[in-house]
Amino acid sequence: MIKWIRLLGALFAVGGALGHFPVAHADEFLDPEVAFKFSARALDADTLEARWQIADGYYMYRDKFKFEVDGATLGTPRKPAGKLKHDDNFGTVETYRKDVRIALPIQRSAGVTSVTLKATGQGCADAGLCYTPQTERVTLKLPSPPAAASVLPAAQAAAPASTPASALGSLGGLTGMPQLLPPDEAFKVAASMPDARTIQLDYAPTANTYLYRDKLAFVVKSPADVKVTRADTPKGDVKDDPSFGRTEVYHRNFSARLALSRPLANDEKLVLAATWQGCNEAVGVCYPPIKRDFSLTSAGAASVAAAAAPSAGGPATAGESDTSRIERVLKGGSFWAVVATFFGFGLLLALTPCVFPMIPILSGIIAGQNKQLTKTTGFLLSLAYVLGMAITYALAGVAAALSGTLLSNALQNPWALGVGAGIFVLLAMSMFGFFELQLPSFIQSKVSDASNKMKGGNFAGVFVMGALSAVIVGPCVAPPLAAALAFIAQTGNTTLGGVALFVLALGMGVPLLLVGLSAGALLPRAGGWMNAVKYFFGVMMLAIAIYLVSPLIPAWVNMVLWAVLLIASAIYLHALDPLPAHASGWSRLWKGLGVVLLIGGLSIILGLLAGSRDLLQPLEVYKGGITGGSGGAALAAEQDGPTFEKVKSVAELDARLAAAKAEGRPVMLDFYADWCVSCKEMERFTFNDPKVRARLQKMVLLQADVTANTEADKALLKRFALFGPPGLVFWNGAGAQSDYKVIGFEKPEKFVASIDAALGT
Repeated sequence: MIKWIRLLGALFAVGGALGHFPVAHADEFLDPEVAFKFSARALDADTLEARWQIADGYYMYRDKFKFEVDGATLGTPRKPAGKLKHDDNFGTVETYRKDVRIALPIQRSAGVTSVTLKATGQGCADAGLCYTPQTERVTLKLPSPPAAASVLPAAQAAAPASTPASALGSLGGLTGMPQLLPPDEAFKVAASMPDARTIQLDYAPTANTYLYRDKLAFVVKSPADVKVTRADTPKGDVKDDPSFGRTEVYHRNFSARLALSRPLANDEKLVLAATWQGCNEAVGVCYPPIKRDFSLTSAGAASVAAAAAPSAGGPATAGESDTSRIERVLKGGSFWAVVATFFGFGLLLALTPCVFPMIPILSGIIAGQNKQLTKTTGFLLSLAYVLGMAITYALAGVAAALSGTLLSNALQNPWALGVGAGIFVLLAMSMFGFFELQLPSFIQSKVSDASNKMKGGNFAGVFVMGALSAVIVGPCVAPPLAAALAFIAQTGNTTLGGVALFVLALGMGVPLLLVGLSAGALLPRAGGWMNAVKYFFGVMMLAIAIYLVSPLIPAWVNMVLWAVLLIASAIYLHALDPLPAHASGWSRLWKGLGVVLLIGGLSIILGLLAGSRDLLQPLEVYKGGITGGSGGAALAAEQDGPTFEKVKSVAELDARLAAAKAEGRPVMLDFYADWCVSCKEMERFTFNDPKVRARLQKMVLLQADVTANTEADKALLKRFALFGPPGLVFWNGAGAQSDYKVIGFEKPEKFVASIDAALGT
C-alpha cells in the first residue's frame, strides 16, 4: 500500500514542479493507518463509539463515514459538526482534524453479547494527497443493559429509596463528598406548548452536573403524521470530555424549541419521546441516556413555561426562512404595525406576476369608457377594481386558512380558465368595436346612475372583475400570503389575519390606483387617438386570454397563438405597407414597432417549425447547427435542467424519503402546478443556473404536481402546511425534515443560500 502512496506522491511532486507549486515528498506521507488511527468501544449497552485520531496536517471528510453493524440494528450516527472547507474534489464540505468521535446508537438482538462494527472513512493530506476510503472491522463486547448495571441503578425513575444509588448519595452526605442524585432529580425537565406548532422543553441541570448538547433527541410518538421538523438549542460550553472528546455541554438552565410539521388541533393530544444524557463532574459519574415521554396538548401550555419562551417578535435566527420571519411579525407585532408591514409587502409584490397582468385589464376597462374620462372617474373605477381584488383576497385567504386549500387552486381547471379566457376575448372584441358589452338596463338603473355607465358594465361590474382577477389571473403564493395563511391556521385569529391579507392586496393595488388616477390626464378625450388606445388594450385583452389558457394547451399551440397575435398586430401597424414620401415621425415609429412585432412573430414560427418549444428563445434550437453540433447538445442538456421524480401521494413520498435516508442523501420536494407562474420562473431561471444545478446534483429531487388539485394533492399540501405552489421542502441526509421552506420565486443566489440554510451546511 505504501508503495502506491509514494508513487502517487511522486506524481504530485512532478505536477507541482511543473506548476511551480510546493508539494510534499513521497516519504513525508504517512500510511493511512497512522494518519487516521482508528479505535472503537462500547459506551453502554445501546451505544458504540467510533474514533479516529487524525495526524497533524491531515483531515477527514464528515460525509464519507459509513457504518455497518453485525448483530444489532444501527441507528442514525451522531456526527459532531465539522469545519467548512472548499475542497478541490468534493466542493464545499465539512471536515475533521485532530480527533473525531462518532456515537452509534444500536438496538441489539436478543441474547447478543457482542457485535462486529464495520467503519469506513476517507481523508486527505494538506500537501495534496487524498487517500482511498479506508475500512476497519472490530468486534466489541457489549456491557449489560442499564437495568443490570451496578454503577448507576439510579437511572430507574421509580427506584426505591434503599437502592445502592440512594445509599451512595447518603454516604456522600455523611462524608462531605458531593451527592449523586437520581437522574430525574439531577436533571429536571419540563415540556410545554407555547403555540399549536411549537414544543418547548426547559432543562435545569443541578449543581456539579451538565448535559450533552448532541445527546438531546426528540421523537413524536403520536399523532403518526406529526414530526419534529427542527430543534433549536442554544450554544453550549465547549468541554474536553473523557467519554466523548471535545463537545458542547450545558451547565446552566436552557430551553430547546421544537417545530412541528403541522399545527395541533385544539383537542388533539401529542406524545413526545425526549432523550438526554449528562454527567456529575464532581463525583465523576456519567448517567446512561434518559428517555421520558411527555403528553401535551396545544391548549395545555403551563403559564411559567410560556413566559420563559423567547419572544415571537425577537431577532430572527440565521436559518429562518422569509415565511417564518413574516409569521413572527404577525405573532409579535402590534395591530397597526402588522397593518403597515403587510401594506409594505403588498407594494413589493405590486409588479410581480401576481399583479402585473391586472394592469392591462384595468387599463382596458378604463379605456372602454363611452364618455369623456376625468381623473376622478378613472380613480373611482380603479378603486372599485382594487377593492374587489382586496376583499376577495381577504375572504378567500381566511377561508383557505380554515379549510387548508386556496380557492384559486380550485379555480385553476380547464372550465374556469376557459371561461375566464372567453370573457377577455369578448372584452377584446368589444374594444375592437364588433359589439358593445353592457348590463341589462334594468340592472344598470338599480346599481348606478347614467353618469357611471361604462362600456363593459358599471362600477359594480368593475368590482366583480377585480374579484375574478384576484382568483383567476393571479393565483400566486408569495411568502407574505403564505405567512398570513399559516398564522390564521395556527392561531384561529381570523380578524388580524384577514386584515393583513386585505391591506396586502391594497398595497398590491397601488399601481392600479395610479393607472386610474393618471388615465384622466393621459388618455385622449376623443377622436382617432382614442380608438387607437382602445385597439391597443384589445390586443392586451387577447394576450391575457392566451396567458390564461396556456397551461391547458400544448406548447406548440401556445406558440402559434402568440405568433398569430404578434403578426396580426404588426400588419395592423402597417409593417408591410410602404411609407408615403412625407410620412410623419409618428407613422414611422408605428411602422418600426410593427416590423419588430412581425420579426418576433416570424421568429416564433421558425423556431416552432425547427422543433423549439421555448416561447422566449425560439431560435435557440438553431444554435447546435451554428456551433457544429456539440454546442447544441450542451444547450439542450442545460435547458433540460435537473430531473425530478414525481410523487403523487403521501405514501409514495414516505417510501421515497425512507429510501433516500438509507442512502444518506438529502431530499428536496418541489410543489409544482402548470398554472403556477412562479413555478415556471423557478424552472427556467433558477433550477437551470449552473451553481444551483451543481448544488442539486447531490440531492434526491422529488416533485409533487398539484395541477389537478385532487384529494391526494390536498393531502400532500396539508402535510407541510402549504396552501399552494410554489413551495419547496427539504430533508437532510439523516432523514430529518428542515423547518426552512422556500415559498415563491427566488433568484439563483438567494436559492443557493436557502438550500444551505435548510440543510444546515
